[in-house]
Amino acid sequence: MFGPAPRQMSDKIRVDDPAINDKALKCATVLNDATSTSDEEGKDVPLRMKIMAILLVTAIGFGSHWSSGVTGAMKSTLKKELKINNAQYAVLEASQDFMVTALILVSGVVTDRIGGAGAMLWGNAIYSAGAILVAAATTVRSYKFMIFGVLVQSLGDIATQVAQYKIFSSWFAPSNGFASTLGLELGIGKIGGFVGTATANIIARRTGDFSWVYWTAVFMNLFTNAATLVFWFFTRWCETRYAGTKDPATGERLTERNSRFELGKMLRLPWPFWGIILFSLFQTSTAGVFAQNATELAEQRFAINAVTAGWYAALSQYTGFFLVPLIGVFVDVLGNRISLMLLCGTGMLLSMCLAAWGPTVGGTAASFGIYAFALSFGPTVIIDGIRTAMWYQEVFGSGYAVKIAVNNSMTIITRILTGVIQDRDHNSYDRVVVVYVVLAAGSVVVAAALFALSFWSVDLGLLQWTKKQRLRKGHVINERRERFDSGEEGRRNRRISMVFFSALLCLILGAWAAYFWGIATGHND
Repeated sequence: MFGPAPRQMSDKIRVDDPAINDKALKCATVLNDATSTSDEEGKDVPLRMKIMAILLVTAIGFGSHWSSGVTGAMKSTLKKELKINNAQYAVLEASQDFMVTALILVSGVVTDRIGGAGAMLWGNAIYSAGAILVAAATTVRSYKFMIFGVLVQSLGDIATQVAQYKIFSSWFAPSNGFASTLGLELGIGKIGGFVGTATANIIARRTGDFSWVYWTAVFMNLFTNAATLVFWFFTRWCETRYAGTKDPATGERLTERNSRFELGKMLRLPWPFWGIILFSLFQTSTAGVFAQNATELAEQRFAINAVTAGWYAALSQYTGFFLVPLIGVFVDVLGNRISLMLLCGTGMLLSMCLAAWGPTVGGTAASFGIYAFALSFGPTVIIDGIRTAMWYQEVFGSGYAVKIAVNNSMTIITRILTGVIQDRDHNSYDRVVVVYVVLAAGSVVVAAALFALSFWSVDLGLLQWTKKQRLRKGHVINERRERFDSGEEGRRNRRISMVFFSALLCLILGAWAAYFWGIATGHND
């Protein structure tokens, strides 16, 4: 009975009241914008945003690699200016590795929880504070003060080492851009390291004070902090607009940070993961220790000054900058990660054999050249192999932290050992390089064993799959993940993982013992 009256009144208001019409129009606009925003937020991260993220992280990596390339090139100068021997220099280098072994596992778990961007932000700030202390220590020529600065610097380095690759793992899946992204970042990083290593002694000579090398590193770190801040805001902006990324093969949602700590998944990493870690223990430790001594080795073998030796060392370590991105693309498309590990280990062994038993100018030059080639394969293949071998991307930060803990523990032991050997051999490298040969041979043995087992084990064989094979066999990966978590096979895998974790803790304790022994004997010399 009263129905028509309201309709007539409504019509009259709609026609004659422009204020109401304006409000209705605004409401419609808001609803339309909300719908558009909702649609945008449901989308995966577009390629242009991923490329922007890569460029920002690469800029950050350039600065950090530049800083890390300085110390090795300054070995002879540091020993002379600070009046220290090889054992004391080894302690200086091992101080950062000691802090890493003490805290890196915690850092990996925390990075998985809070995300890579946040960890990079505060990590780079602490690293810069440590860089200022190191530069001040070189200014006043204080060895003990420099050790303190290195320890502070390492606190920041602990956070940033894990964070940048955690970020990549949350934006790119295996065989879908992850290795290519690694290759690009590592290639640019090699350029940064080359500039740092090659120019360190030039800066010291031109300024007349080697401390300016470290103050230049401070300025570079400030640039790194600025780039990190921009990246942090960029990731937060993307989080409000995009849903994230999925692994196209398995459907797994890739995450940058978790809603809770995933200690259980960290403690049951698959055995192929530990196989790659074992390879890295030998290969990365060989590469790291050789890189730290390359400048001084070149001085002795080529009978040249520190500046020229720095250029030779830089070329041996960073010449492969153009090759690393290509290796990343190769791994993404064609796989064969274990085959490349075997190639890398064999090249490293050949290089170390030439350095040990070909101590002529020609033999050492050939050693440096082969080393440059072999080194180009290592980081990309190892990091991508670790990610591919893991069932859960959400704990990749913890997995990569395990790799760093193993590498740094082994490097501490090797540096202290080779420092003592070199002091007793009158500063010669004739006996030290034999240790390098043994480590490189270990990487070949492990890689050969993994290669043989890949024909028998599906879990290991998937590291050899091409991109097409992985997309086609994504269901196999999901099935293997389910079996890994349940039944008798799940219990067996957990036992194996706990055995390897126990071995890792023993290695860390052994590294600590070597570090404190080095401090005691180094300061008493």
